[in-house]
Amino acid sequence: MAGSSPSRARLTELDALRGIGALCVLVFHYSTRFHEIFPQASHVPFTFPGGNYRVLLFFTISGFAIFFTLERIGSVADFIVNRFARLYPAYLVAMLLTLSIEYLAHATRLLIGPAAILANFTMLQGFAFLPEVDGAYWTLTIEIAFYVCMIALWRFAGLKRLEPVAALWLGVRWVYALWPDMPERIIMLLVLRYLPFFVIGMLSYRVWAGQRRWRQQAPYALLALASVATIETWDVTLVACVLLVAFAALIAGRLRILCLRPLVWLGGISYSFYLIHQHVGFVVMLEIAKAGYSPWLGFFAAFAVALILGTLINRLVERPAGEAILAWWKRRRARQCVTIAPA
Repeated sequence: MAGSSPSRARLTELDALRGIGALCVLVFHYSTRFHEIFPQASHVPFTFPGGNYRVLLFFTISGFAIFFTLERIGSVADFIVNRFARLYPAYLVAMLLTLSIEYLAHATRLLIGPAAILANFTMLQGFAFLPEVDGAYWTLTIEIAFYVCMIALWRFAGLKRLEPVAALWLGVRWVYALWPDMPERIIMLLVLRYLPFFVIGMLSYRVWAGQRRWRQQAPYALLALASVATIETWDVTLVACVLLVAFAALIAGRLRILCLRPLVWLGGISYSFYLIHQHVGFVVMLEIAKAGYSPWLGFFAAFAVALILGTLINRLVERPAGEAILAWWKRRRARQCVTIAPA
């Protein structure tokens, strides 16, 4: 074996990183994005540009975590059902709740048209270039495209060929950089804008799982960093380097200091929290500003509302609905196996 086998089925540090990412994006949206959309409303007197980099952390985590699904499935259908169960129930409830709060508050600046709302029920609105019910949902388009790429890799190339395929994939990214008129849907479907961060996560997982050593991954990691350095700005290149070092430290067990209970807990509800926090938080801050209260009160009230709603969606929808769908699918597959078994 190329390395030591992982001793834990779940990395608590990964949840802690998700929690850090969730905090960063909330502070970014409430401190910076809110003021950009509603410049006339009172707002907290600081900005937090680091939230822009939070998605890069989440994409790296996705590249790492996708293998927890890929290594348990037996078919493309298994993968589709698994991802649907993981993403859609919480998304549907968060979207409907966000729409309801926007309409009740008459937050016309946040509302979108009926056709776009209908498209949002599919989760595929980004591929049709239609606006999202909540601006935070744009990352779901990237995630879905990444899933399509990964199930294609699993089905046609196999995970053992991951590194050579990743190198070719990064090569396509340089084609994108040299071809300004590359069709946007190709760019989206191949996740070319964010590919190096997914690759960093994938390379890291293979080391953690004992399938490769870092010295074997080093050429591909350097290729991913070169892809960022030659196309993106210096700050994004620095983020890529930090993320590579952070995931190496995670694998070496050096990030256990991050495993604080609040961060791990927030990481556990981070998907539902992410889905509900932005526009609902904006409405809360707008209403408190209209009432003449301090923007700090609006900031922390919006934070509290996002935490409460995110927790409720996670506990009442995301987990039970996901488990129910997967249990149904398991029973269905078992019945199919019985049906096709020889007499």
